[in-house]
Parts: sequence; C-alpha cells; structure tokens
Amino acid sequence: MTPFRALEQLWTAAGCDAAALERVTLTGADPLLPTDVKIGTAATAVIAATGLAASEVWRRRTGRAQSVAVDLRAAVAAFRSERYLRVDGGPPPDGRSPLFGFYPTGDGRWVQIHANLPHHRAGHVGFLGCEETRESMAAAVARWKGQDLEDALNGAGLPAAMVRSRDEWLAHPHARAVAGLPLLEIVRLGDSPPEPCGRGERPLAGVRVLDLTRVIAGPECGRTLASHGADVLLVTSPHLPNLPSLVIDTGLGKLAAALDLRRAEDADRLRGLVAGADVFSQSYRPGALAGLGFAPEDVARLRPGIVYVTLSAYGHVGPWRERRGFETLIQSVSGLAHEQGAGAGLERPQHLPAQVVDHAAGYLAAFGALVALERRAREGGSYLVRVSLAQTGRWVDALGRVRGRGVADQTRDDVGDLLATCESPFGRLTHVAPAARLGETPAFWALPPVPLGTHAPAWPAS
Repeated sequence: MTPFRALEQLWTAAGCDAAALERVTLTGADPLLPTDVKIGTAATAVIAATGLAASEVWRRRTGRAQSVAVDLRAAVAAFRSERYLRVDGGPPPDGRSPLFGFYPTGDGRWVQIHANLPHHRAGHVGFLGCEETRESMAAAVARWKGQDLEDALNGAGLPAAMVRSRDEWLAHPHARAVAGLPLLEIVRLGDSPPEPCGRGERPLAGVRVLDLTRVIAGPECGRTLASHGADVLLVTSPHLPNLPSLVIDTGLGKLAAALDLRRAEDADRLRGLVAGADVFSQSYRPGALAGLGFAPEDVARLRPGIVYVTLSAYGHVGPWRERRGFETLIQSVSGLAHEQGAGAGLERPQHLPAQVVDHAAGYLAAFGALVALERRAREGGSYLVRVSLAQTGRWVDALGRVRGRGVADQTRDDVGDLLATCESPFGRLTHVAPAARLGETPAFWALPPVPLGTHAPAWPAS
C-alpha cells in the first residue's frame, strides 16, 4: 500500500471530505529503515492525516484552505524522535533498563520483560525471585514455560509478553476480538450546541487540551495538538513514575502540572480544569479512571462538548483488555518482533527500528480529536475518540511489506536538516521538528518542555 492510499483510507473511514485530499502532497517511499515493515508508509499517512485535519479546522473557521505536505524521510524521523533528542549536545537521560528485553524460556519460547519503569522492574525482580541482573533474570525465566510465565506475570499486574508468530497471533482470542474493531473510533457521547474551534492565527489557538498520559503514544497526541497551537496542560501524578528522556521529548509545547487524583481536593481541581477544556486525553487502562469519576460519560456531563480521547494498550474488548501494555509488547505478541528477528537471520526475536505502533497510535488519537473538534464546530456534541496499540499494530501489519533488510539505518547525521533547537530548563535541546508542512499555518512548538509539576493546575489567561 502506498502512503497516499493509506491516508485516503484513514481519511474516508473517519467520515472526512474526500475533496480535501486534493490539497495533500506526499513524497518518498519505503524502505528507509532496515525492515520489511512499512514504517515510512504508516508514519507519512498518520502525520498527513493530522496535518490535513488541522487545516480543515482552520478552513471551517476562516474559510481559507491550505496545502499540506509530508515527506516520508521527515515522517520517519518524527517516529524516531526519542532517538534523535540531545540535551546540551549529549544524549538525554537513559530511560531503558538493562533488564528490558527478550529471554528464552524452558520450553523453547521467548518472553519479553518490560522493566523500564522502576516499579515494573522491582515487580519483575520480586516475582521471579532473582537478582537485578540480566544473568540472574535469564536463569529465572528459563525455569518457566513461556505461556505459563506470560499468564503469571500479567496476572500479577506486570507487563510482559510471550513472542508469537503472526499466525499464532491471528488465531488468538484477543486478536480476533480486536479484529472486530475499526482502527479509530469516534463516538458521539451526547448533545451540546456547536462551538467554534480555535481562534487567532493558528488552527488550534485557544483550544484547551488536558493531557493525562505517559510514555510515548498518549503524549504524542498532546504534542501533535500543541504543534498546531493548542494550549496543552500535561497533568501527572507525583506517585506515578515517568522516563526522563520521554518527558523531555514529548513535552514540547506543553505546560506541566501535578495532581494526585486519589486526593479529593486534587480530583476537584481536575474537574475544574475539565470545565474549561475542549479535549480530555488519557491513557490509563480501560475503566481505571471510571472509579475516580472521570469516565467518558462523567466528563461529558461535567463539560458538554468535550472531546474525550482514550488510548489503551490492548483495546476495550477481548480477554486482554485490562492488561498493561507497551509498544514493544505489541510487537512481541503480534508477530512483528518474530518476523524482524527471523528476517535478519537471527534465532531470536528483534524489535523494529522504530516504535511505529506507539507513534502511529499517538497521531491517530490526535487525528481523531481534530476530526471530532471540527464535527463539534459543525453540528455540536460531545465525542469519545478511542485508539489502542493493538488496533494500531494490526493496521501497521496490514499495510504490507517491502524489501528493506539491506537498507542502512538512518543515523542522526542523516536527519540533521530535520532537527530544531530550543532553550529549556533541561538545557539546550536539539529535537525533531514537526513533519507536517502546512502552507499557511506552519506547525511548531511555542513552548519548551519543562520538568513535571512546573506549573499550577490552571489554564493560562486568555
């Protein structure tokens, strides 16, 4: 599938006007990275979709259409933004644990342990009764059968996955459940009067986004909306760990506040923020916020006209819907890691050379939010936008394959012309610039990233 065909399918499936596609120019083609998976096609399509949706929001308010262009090389760089980030000329804080990775089990399978966040790392070590070294963990994993270990770890709330082939995954009950879902869901939650979307000189200027997400996919959604002018307020909780390098990379364009929703007064503060918001974006597991009074229906009652974006790992249906998950675990269960390793001639799985599922899901969430905002401006209503890593991984797989094994990997020198700089509290940053090029309202981040909790939990003055 070509990037334009993938874009066309996304655009029409979301119910958008096909005539707008005439204003899009896409350049470049896979392969650009050492993989047969069409990472560039996925990146170009979802980035173009968000850019075009932002231009449609602008056109509805101003009556002026504008061109949108995306080059595949820039799109791929955006999908590897965390790799290219530099702080004062050096690498950012390393967020990957040495325990992270694949381990062989006693029955000849492989299990991926996701131990990047401190509480997950401690949980895996404690569960397996091993020392905090790869050697000790490998010895502990080797005493298990793959399926038994995957079930036991996830039953203990620890993120892990047994590596499967594509055929194994397609036959799995959860894969079959996810196959019944569309890639992106935009559901009307309730009625409310039409509201103009944005004001000022950027498509989303004046649009307020509450960002209750962590790691890559959810923060990518907020970062993308910020690149088109939205006021994005990242709300994290002091008791939840984050990865320092990703806080920096995905914090571009955002304010950052801290609230502990287990405290009644902080939950009330969030309700006050919801009342002034246009978008509520969260990446907790399905149902996790409902017990705190922030289910989609609750938020829509608090703020009629809200666009509620929810992003999960495995989706809201199927036996794994409540499992904790991350991009690399989706690669492991779905056959992508198995294919990448086998195609490289390895006797072990290997991750793809980009976190394609994470980044694609984040852009899809932003795309859904933009479509819902334009729909709200046209006909009113509150909306639920639903995206999952599992659904996104299925879409990436369905884009087809290209012969890319012999392609040299893209180095930082190869993307030097795609980088920008800014001063921040972390130091001088070099980061990937937005890949979507809009003819009248260029995408950019007006604010540098800041440490978590820097700002008060309040909207900036209009």
